[in-house]
Amino acid sequence: MILKVARLGHPIIRMQAKPIPAEHVVRPEFQALIDAMVETMHEYSGVGLAGPQVHLPLQIAVLEVADNPRYPDAQPVPLTVLINPVVTILDRATVEDWEGCLSIPDLRGLVPRFKELRVQAIGRDGEALDFVARDFHARVIQHETDHLKGEVYVDRMTDLRSLSHLAEWQRYVVAPGIRKP
Repeated sequence: MILKVARLGHPIIRMQAKPIPAEHVVRPEFQALIDAMVETMHEYSGVGLAGPQVHLPLQIAVLEVADNPRYPDAQPVPLTVLINPVVTILDRATVEDWEGCLSIPDLRGLVPRFKELRVQAIGRDGEALDFVARDFHARVIQHETDHLKGEVYVDRMTDLRSLSHLAEWQRYVVAPGIRKP
């Protein structure tokens, strides 16, 4: 089932998401929600989707990077479900790169993100997750966990002059091969 994606301006996007009780994760209705979130993410060619983006103030995010037309050069990331994630920054060095968001369609902007982090969360089947993410994988996790805090990528931008409409970004930034202005 494809879920409706909330856009920037809807109050849910700025709400703090609530933790999910661990015993709820294995319930059939919660598993159906996970399936619907994954299907919605795929439908819109996203690499991640968080609970608030589908009108649910819950600490859940799904992510996957595999042959994604929006990010053709990105390293693959297996389908991952993060419930109640806790992120610890391991490398405070930042890398600035372009981001977009299903809740802010048709815009792109340069966003600094930490290069390496540790993620602890509950996984899809209620298992404990504890792993290190780097580079684009770390970027996606930071983007999605920001949603759980009521934040969006434009809040992280250091120079709003890079904020671009998608069509212009594709014409003037991607087409000539420019990665950073």
